[in-house]
Amino acid sequence: MNKFLRYLLLLLFFVPKSVLAQFETMQDSVVQLYGVVMTSDSLKAIPGATIMIKGQNRGTITNNQGVFSIVVLKGDVVEFTHVSYKPVTVSIAKNIQGNQYSLIQLMVADTVYLPATIIKQRPTREQFERDFVNTPVPDDDIAIARKNNDAATLRALASVLPADGREAVNRQLRQQAQKLYYAGQQPPINLLNPAAWSEFIKAWKRGDFKKK
Repeated sequence: MNKFLRYLLLLLFFVPKSVLAQFETMQDSVVQLYGVVMTSDSLKAIPGATIMIKGQNRGTITNNQGVFSIVVLKGDVVEFTHVSYKPVTVSIAKNIQGNQYSLIQLMVADTVYLPATIIKQRPTREQFERDFVNTPVPDDDIAIARKNNDAATLRALASVLPADGREAVNRQLRQQAQKLYYAGQQPPINLLNPAAWSEFIKAWKRGDFKKK
């Protein structure tokens, strides 16, 4: 029983000193950080800037004069952010003398160019009906196909486009068949043949004899 009382007295004697030392160490590491956040080019106060301690869900914002105040610990990393400026991080040194630290934090403007927006007044019913009727509607695939298959379009294309492979082969085969048909005899002379003259005039109108 005497040993238990001795241990209890020793525990009551040493525990308060250790708790007091820990409290003094914690008190020495606490720093009251305060200052002003300003623009780097014109030194104007930035209201509404956010000051957050990195890694902790704790922070504050600047007032209308750009002034802020927050409690931090030595060694903390403080981040300054604002929607119109580039973020800045500041490390609190561990060897700061005292429990107060002030700074003037400058922030650089972060310029973002947005596309131009043209705001027009709401059209009247008459303007809407006029624009709706006069707005050209582009052709769909079916309308384009119908135009390309039109007889007049096909004739115009046939007069300017050169013969493709199939047409060239058919022409060559017809010429060979014509030669084989009159093989071994004199081919007839079509100077007085009305059908031949009709084909010649049609070919001349089509431009078959033009240089390509």
